[in-house]
Amino acid sequence: MLISALPPQGGDFQTSPTPFIIAFGIGMLLGTMGHVYKSKTMVAIGVGMIMLSTVVVPLYLAFTR
Repeated sequence: MLISALPPQGGDFQTSPTPFIIAFGIGMLLGTMGHVYKSKTMVAIGVGMIMLSTVVVPLYLAFTR
């Protein structure tokens, strides 16, 4: 299972959440602007930034530290 592959939760993840929150906000802004201007590319970039800032990068940092 994926859950058993995750590192143990020890509370030692010492990365500031500020860059993740900023990237999430920019992704939301880009996605919203993409919907307003009907640009599929801009929507896709916004969704990608949201996924990176909330899932991919935090997991990468958790596994590599």
